[in-house]
Amino acid sequence: MSSSFRVGLVQNSATDDLNHNIAECDQFIHQAVDQGADLICLPEYFSCLEKSDAEYIAKGYSETDHPALAHYTALATELKKWILLGSLPIKIAADRVHNRSYLLNPNGERVATYNKIHLFNVALKRGEMYEESRTVKPGTDTTIVDLPWGKLGLTVCYDVRFPHLYRTLAQHGADFISVPAAFTATTGEAHWHVLVRARAIETGSYLLAPGQCGQRPWGRRTYGHSLIVAPWGEILADGGTEPGVVVADVDKTAVDEARRMIPSLQHDRDFA
Repeated sequence: MSSSFRVGLVQNSATDDLNHNIAECDQFIHQAVDQGADLICLPEYFSCLEKSDAEYIAKGYSETDHPALAHYTALATELKKWILLGSLPIKIAADRVHNRSYLLNPNGERVATYNKIHLFNVALKRGEMYEESRTVKPGTDTTIVDLPWGKLGLTVCYDVRFPHLYRTLAQHGADFISVPAAFTATTGEAHWHVLVRARAIETGSYLLAPGQCGQRPWGRRTYGHSLIVAPWGEILADGGTEPGVVVADVDKTAVDEARRMIPSLQHDRDFA
């Protein structure tokens, strides 16, 4: 098994126009493939960012009829690439969706899913408020999946503020951890780089963090700055503020080296 591969992160600025969003992401995926990416990761809610969470219920799709899921299953097969669908709103009840991440293999098979565990309920300054739990049912299970180069742990966006989740993934074998996001510009400017680098350093893992960028016609702003961060905390790629794609080479031997030098994953102690 090879220890190295190339990852590409797509950074888009999704609106409520699903077909437009898919077409734009397809262009970026092909750019990543042209640059040699073996794994392509898309952001949280890359296929559609609605004006209100209620729209994910009113216009929602189940897993069996979601057009983006069907589309990218076919595209993974066509390109013979691993594709991480950062997350899709998957309708599971009359008033609830899961915020669900999918990993597709080069045969177009859904080899792993993850339902976002930690939901974004915050009240920021100047009246900027979010209450994801009104429409999203939280997940309860972690997900780690085998890639040809090592093990990938799945998380989504607000999860990045909960270090025990990342520690658990790393202690159960994850070498790489994905963090697809649609981070707000407000919280991103303050915390995004610090949080992603901290999770990489704490766990000795690669962090693969594709994010949405840009401002929507109705005012919502997302931070961008998709990041590929190495286990020692170095930023290997930063997507900046515009739509596009970034790529970097990833090597599991860097994970082994970081954890050998600082074996903190083995040093937990009980305390009151």
